[in-house]
Amino acid sequence: MRAQRVVDAAYRMRHHALNMGEAQGQGYVGQALGAADMLATVYVDQLNYRADDPHWEGRDRFLLSTGHYAIGLYAALAEAGIIDVEELESYGSDDSRLPMSGMASYTPGMEISGGSLGHGLTVAVGMALGLRHQGSPARVINFLSDGELDEGSTWEAAMGAAHHRLGNLIAMVDINALQADGPTAGVLRTEPVVDKWAACGWDAARIDGNDVEQLLDAFDRIGDSGGDRPSVILCDTRIGRGVPLLENREKAHFMRIDADEWQICRDQLTEGFRGVSA
Repeated sequence: MRAQRVVDAAYRMRHHALNMGEAQGQGYVGQALGAADMLATVYVDQLNYRADDPHWEGRDRFLLSTGHYAIGLYAALAEAGIIDVEELESYGSDDSRLPMSGMASYTPGMEISGGSLGHGLTVAVGMALGLRHQGSPARVINFLSDGELDEGSTWEAAMGAAHHRLGNLIAMVDINALQADGPTAGVLRTEPVVDKWAACGWDAARIDGNDVEQLLDAFDRIGDSGGDRPSVILCDTRIGRGVPLLENREKAHFMRIDADEWQICRDQLTEGFRGVSA
């Protein structure tokens, strides 16, 4: 079953994230838990890639704007067979290929070095435009956070993408309502985001980003449209999803928890997803 394959992968990715956090004693685990369904949908169901050749010219490009979400991407790359699961234990360590904030020069399968928020969509627009000029059928999928919607460069890129009619560009926005400085609405109110993206000329849809069926349906609608407009999937998620100890708590933005709590987190995840294939 299509959806079950994604759900199973997302469950394993959440376990990978907890294991990486425990190995380092800290990390951006909450984001990885919240975004696991989005990332699993992309890598299990959508992305055209070759695990043994991360630089294959015909690949779809997945751009992670939010460099601190790299822990979630590493879990996805392990599920995709691009990196070994065993390598995840080196997350955040000196000389690791898996730094806490993603570096394209270090990690196979990572297209850009994100982290300076607001740059990802600008790169994605240029990449999508270049691929179209080359006659490539490849798509560009850009993963953004709701915090990046605070940045003017994001909206400049959004307008540029619509102007150039980049139907090969898809943006996914993780709306977990939390930033490093606190609740997103308190830092800068960006609602109504669907209307704003639509006003920029995008096909915009808002869904539950922790519901795999809704994610698959959103991608199917984009595929069926066959249009020349860029598309954005605005995904409401819960930071720390699947672990009640962490879910929707600001503490989960960057986690440092007691040593015994890592196992509690794993136990809660296992209990919450009972019946899912490990």
